[in-house]
Amino acid sequence: MAKVIVGISGGVDSSVAAVLLKEQGYTVEGLFMRNWDSTVNNDILGNPDINNNICPQEQDYNDAIEVCKKLDIPLHRIDFVKEYWDNVFEYFLNELKKGRTPNPDIMCNKYIKFDYFVREAKRLGADYIATGHYAKIANGQLMKAKDTNKDQTYFLSQLTKEQLSNVLFPLGDLDKKEVREIARKYDLITANKKDSTGICFIGERHFKEFLTNYLPTSKGRVVDIETNKVVGEHNGLMYYTIGQRKGLDIGGNKERLFVVGKNLKDNILYVSFGDNNEYLISDSCIIDNVNFNCNLRPLKCTAKFRYRAEEYPVSLEYFADGKILVKYENVKAVTPGQACVLYLDDKCIGGGLIDEVRKQNEKLWYLL
Repeated sequence: MAKVIVGISGGVDSSVAAVLLKEQGYTVEGLFMRNWDSTVNNDILGNPDINNNICPQEQDYNDAIEVCKKLDIPLHRIDFVKEYWDNVFEYFLNELKKGRTPNPDIMCNKYIKFDYFVREAKRLGADYIATGHYAKIANGQLMKAKDTNKDQTYFLSQLTKEQLSNVLFPLGDLDKKEVREIARKYDLITANKKDSTGICFIGERHFKEFLTNYLPTSKGRVVDIETNKVVGEHNGLMYYTIGQRKGLDIGGNKERLFVVGKNLKDNILYVSFGDNNEYLISDSCIIDNVNFNCNLRPLKCTAKFRYRAEEYPVSLEYFADGKILVKYENVKAVTPGQACVLYLDDKCIGGGLIDEVRKQNEKLWYLL
């Protein structure tokens, strides 16, 4: 039977992916990837105690060991710490320096999970690789998962057709509840384990403290975009994203406000008060780093501008330099640095990174 190397992360999704493949008769082996040196977090953030560890990779690895023991499959381990730093973390920092909002998970899939991981899996004799992503492959095409709330094709949008070949997504026809039920049936240690959130190398806390070790903090003015009056001081543009409403605490202001833009040159954060969101609305954007995983080049399709966001009808205009003008109507908080992912019905055909945001054919200067 064909051999499958499954990316075992120590979470419930990858655990059940291994279960399903074994049930289907494949020869299954697990591979645990260590992508970040968690001692960096401990050194920077004051050695948090074991119950509050920022990036508990060793606990994940121990859980992966227990899962593979229960399923009676081998587990390999490999370090991609340098590769992750070079291809994902440096990209993350460079985007923040530009005032943009990066998505490291997309780059982790592109360069680590579906590149370096695949190379290692082939070295181990794999015919296929598999992950616990909620997605499908049908006739070589990347498709949405059954569980639309968990669908992760957004994060797979930078993968090429070649990268998607010989890939299995066993969870594509399951919802999260069914996945946990299977894990309980097999009495897996991960059955009730909480889903990981936040960025692995930072975790859910200490974002600002962590970043100050890599990027200098540069405080600046917070300006009301409607009155052009200074209303407070920000801690650094890198900590804010377009459309953000929570965690602002600007100048002790208790009024409802949200972020509408950044001026990187003058280090200004623009905000708007109340519920007036006209400054968040745009009608087109330019995307670069464009990737298509098929031969389709539609003039019309739908697009998603953030994970778990609504899909919007769009029209596409292709430029000779590889960039694409994406036109739409009245979409809020389209943000430079985020991914614009393209769909034709249930097919995810690829996407690009948002470079410029426009309104009525004018670049929105306050979104710089």
